[in-house]
Amino acid sequence: MIEDNLYNDIFEANKRWVEQKLAENPDFFHHLAEEQNPDFLYIGCSDSRVHANEIMGLKPGQVFVHRNIANMVLNTDLNALSVINYAVENLRVKYIIVCGHYNCGGIKAAMNFTDSGIISPWLRSIRDVYRLHEKELSQIQDFEERYRRFVEINIYEQCINVIKIREVRESFEKTGYPRIVGWVYDLQDGSLTDMDVNCEKEFERIHNIFRLG
Repeated sequence: MIEDNLYNDIFEANKRWVEQKLAENPDFFHHLAEEQNPDFLYIGCSDSRVHANEIMGLKPGQVFVHRNIANMVLNTDLNALSVINYAVENLRVKYIIVCGHYNCGGIKAAMNFTDSGIISPWLRSIRDVYRLHEKELSQIQDFEERYRRFVEINIYEQCINVIKIREVRESFEKTGYPRIVGWVYDLQDGSLTDMDVNCEKEFERIHNIFRLG
């Protein structure tokens, strides 16, 4: 029997939430259970301080979510690839958002270049991004400024990794969707910033390298 009040409080909070939703709309859960038709796939960090629906101001059912450490999209991660495939092929999302955030623990751990045990292979993929942009990053003397810039660069590179995925490219060629966007979230003030990923340009560039045939 779990006696931790913090744990038990969750179920009390859930009851209050259900009562609130039913008071606002008696059919809320009936409609929610029928189907989902989100326009957005959100790929974000697992950080407990950043939640997609809240920072986007969206309701349940409006955003499909995948999260991992440092919002990575790796060609060896079947979890992420399956989520993207389902979002594109079944949900027909209009936007795939890669959202990172300043003060990201995964990015900072990758910058420390120390052995982190079981998480080390994951951090190695983040460090590969650093390696690609080492010239720019090494010129930034201030650690905090370099840290923030690395967060931004990683977001952009993960957008590119999404564009490399075959079903994403095929869908974009046929319909113009999904559009790939990169966002950075600032924990200090709660703001979202669009990084202005040139979707069309990057699709064309990647298409020339990874031709559909």
